[in-house]
Amino acid sequence: MSAPATDRRAKAATRGALTRKPKANFETWSWYFMRVSGLILLFLALTHFAITHIINDVVETDAEFVAERWDNPLWRLFDWALLALALVHGVNGVRWSIDDYVGSANRRATLKALLYSVTGILFAYGTLVIVTYG
Repeated sequence: MSAPATDRRAKAATRGALTRKPKANFETWSWYFMRVSGLILLFLALTHFAITHIINDVVETDAEFVAERWDNPLWRLFDWALLALALVHGVNGVRWSIDDYVGSANRRATLKALLYSVTGILFAYGTLVIVTYG
């Protein structure tokens, strides 16, 4: 008679596990961001590649080409979105790797501080170039 009671408890536990909503913490949102930004980056990177390497000859891509293209603010926005998403997507992936493979808490904190500092500098410099070029 204990077998049906055990089956009922197992089914109830399974049902509870299937209906329980996971917590929406930072790591959950980070996981979703990686999927969405990856799809957007795929579109942006392929468009960038097609324009600069297929439609236009690479030999003709120079400062004048960039200046003409960036006369249109939408191209600046496009390139800034590519820069921002690529940096944040990459930083998030490296952050995951640091969390997974670096055992020491002090070393993890140091590497993340270095990662965030370098990313901030690259983002600021890239944004400065995109905004002030020409």
